[in-house]
Amino acid sequence: MSIPINVNELLSGKVVEYERIEFKKGWNPSKIMQTVCGFANDFENLGSGYIVVGIEEINGMIKRPIEGFPIDDFDKIQKELIGYCNLMSPAYFPHISLEEFENKNLLVLWVPAGSNRPYKVPKDVTSKHKVWEYYIRQYSSTIVANIEQQRELISLTANIPFDDRINRNGKIEDLSLTLIKNHLYEIRSKLYNDSLKLTIEEICKQMNLSEGTSENLYPKNIALMMFSDAPENYFPNCRIDIIEFPNGITSNKFFEKSFTGPIHIQLREALAYIKSNIIKEKIIKVKNRAQSIRFWNYPYQALEEALANAVYHRNYEINEPIEVRILPNSIEIISQGGVEPSIRPDDLTKGIIRARRYRNRRVGEFLKELKLTEGRGTGIPTILNELEKNGSPLPSFDTDGDRRMFFIVDIPIHLDFINPISNQDSNQDSNQDIFILIFCKEPKSRKEIFDSLGLSNQYKNFKNHIEPLIKDGLLEMTLLDKPKSKNQKYITTKKGIIYFENKD
Repeated sequence: MSIPINVNELLSGKVVEYERIEFKKGWNPSKIMQTVCGFANDFENLGSGYIVVGIEEINGMIKRPIEGFPIDDFDKIQKELIGYCNLMSPAYFPHISLEEFENKNLLVLWVPAGSNRPYKVPKDVTSKHKVWEYYIRQYSSTIVANIEQQRELISLTANIPFDDRINRNGKIEDLSLTLIKNHLYEIRSKLYNDSLKLTIEEICKQMNLSEGTSENLYPKNIALMMFSDAPENYFPNCRIDIIEFPNGITSNKFFEKSFTGPIHIQLREALAYIKSNIIKEKIIKVKNRAQSIRFWNYPYQALEEALANAVYHRNYEINEPIEVRILPNSIEIISQGGVEPSIRPDDLTKGIIRARRYRNRRVGEFLKELKLTEGRGTGIPTILNELEKNGSPLPSFDTDGDRRMFFIVDIPIHLDFINPISNQDSNQDSNQDIFILIFCKEPKSRKEIFDSLGLSNQYKNFKNHIEPLIKDGLLEMTLLDKPKSKNQKYITTKKGIIYFENKD
């Protein structure tokens, strides 16, 4: 049976981080079962892991040409694996699939995080005298858990992330087979072809969307979030509200639009609305320059990542929607449930994010498969990078201290949408001013500036072209204490530079 992910996407490292993939040149049951145990224990709530047999790894890179897996061994190894998995305590069975990659066969074991952790397995499953150990993943390695880690692992026994828990109020028939198939088709999983002849119960088991016996099979929360037509029936206020306050939040005038349905569809529709109705671009043409200067009031990629992170990290046990507030000079994205307690507020502004554990491991997996978020720990750095590229001010982050009941990302508007340079549009004078700012990224004298513009070095030109830029804080003198020095030069400030970081 196929796994619910495209093997080409898996091995690219773009959908699943390499720390969650273990490559094996050949079938090595003891080492493989240790890794199965490590992924099943999911010590850091990272989600599923994958073991790929038939590929050798050297220094983190796939060795090519790949070795491949002998297809004739598949049935024999599949039977062996059942026996080895019964040796785990408690028993645990990964999903096994034969996949094709670069014209070779690969054996792929998909190991979802287990619901009955902690798990332990014999150090050598082939030995007569077996010694059981707890294994966990540490970055890209499988290690034996030490005493302290064992205690922490045991403490996680009842702490299954909310999205991966069974929902006993739901039923399998509440799920939409069409939504599931559409997802498999979109991510180009081989399981899509299998799904055409499987029942919804069989597909849910194969995708780890359900748990229980055949007569008492229940959907998991992630199944109802992603693949039911109305997740709000199970998670009240599970929606995204976009509220526009054209005159500020204290005004009674506002416009509201709500997005409901499966959480990934909510996210896509809300982003499409923002892109069509909120994002605005400004283009400034510069004299004697082929390329125009382009920037946006808000860089779309920053908003996309911020909203995707809100969907990923929100606390779905709190019955409040995600709010996107469109204010005159900023956009606030408010999600319920603050950031993971191990993340310090200072880390957010520095872009140094390494969560101790993730609240919704399955939501993150699905959003990344659908390319709606970049991956774990990359959200804040992406936001900072996109704002910097657009020449926008830095964002701010707010949460309610140690309680972490909410999290707010405040993304400010580009300064030129508040105070255009010298209150000018892209006319001749503005073009000349823009050119000066570009020209003065390295210090230039007054004569050099006017020569480049084809103007005479007269005081009136200084008053018209250089002095306004100094007053706007876009240009400054290199000799501040000697304004009339013959050695005086002018250099563009950081505020001025932001207009030229995003070029055609």
